[in-house]
Amino acid sequence: MKKLVYADNAATTKLDDEAFEAMKPYLLNDYGNASQPYSFSRASKKALKNARQIIAECINAQPEEIYFTSGGTESDNWAIKGTFFLNNKGRIITSEIEHHAILDSTKAIESMGCEVVYLKPTKEGLITIDELSKAVTKQTSLVSVMFANNEIGTIQPIKELAKIAHKSGALFHTDAVQAVGHIKLDVKDLDVDMLSASAHKFNGPKGIGFLYIKNGTPLIPYIDGGAQESSLRAGTENIASIVGMAYALKKNCEQIEKNTSKVRELKKIY
Repeated sequence: MKKLVYADNAATTKLDDEAFEAMKPYLLNDYGNASQPYSFSRASKKALKNARQIIAECINAQPEEIYFTSGGTESDNWAIKGTFFLNNKGRIITSEIEHHAILDSTKAIESMGCEVVYLKPTKEGLITIDELSKAVTKQTSLVSVMFANNEIGTIQPIKELAKIAHKSGALFHTDAVQAVGHIKLDVKDLDVDMLSASAHKFNGPKGIGFLYIKNGTPLIPYIDGGAQESSLRAGTENIASIVGMAYALKKNCEQIEKNTSKVRELKKIY
């Protein structure tokens, strides 16, 4: 029997064994609804709070700035559409080489009358500061540029691009799905207003992710129907997956240098 060598970790990663073990109690025993006030829900409520704290620490955010979603696609949709529906005017700037979660979202709001500007990258896949400086105006409500490209791996100068956006009064979002858990990230240093992440890209479970929303950032609720996630994203929390995501992210962040070194050696070999 041939041995499988899996080399498509940009598409998805294997669920970490220890993360899976951390999830099991909340699937089998402590399955209470974290929104309920009775004692059986306390374990779920505590797990939710702890996971939010762990994830916040991994990116140097505050716990209340972490909002759980179904993954990177939802987080991207929320950042784009949430900003547009709040303003219902203005223009949004992104790049030509974003993930379809961004590009299809911008197409959707274009059909509703939003002006969208698509920045052209260099041949290396970089969005330059000059390119953004030419495009951004006082009418710009949001700039969204991917942190690390999922096809060619280019890492954008996010901190510098965010600074340009803020000078014109625009918010800045980055789709960091391919970066979180693989690159050291500090949202305070980067000074981004929103950041998207997806657990299955860093050995967590599929179907769970988060959107970092900086305190004070204006954004409309994405899903109505309950008070979960500070009434911005309704729906009973997927505690088991949230716990698995937090465990996997912390483990990956602690091993970034080790993992980077391993990948570098593999790159030399191949």
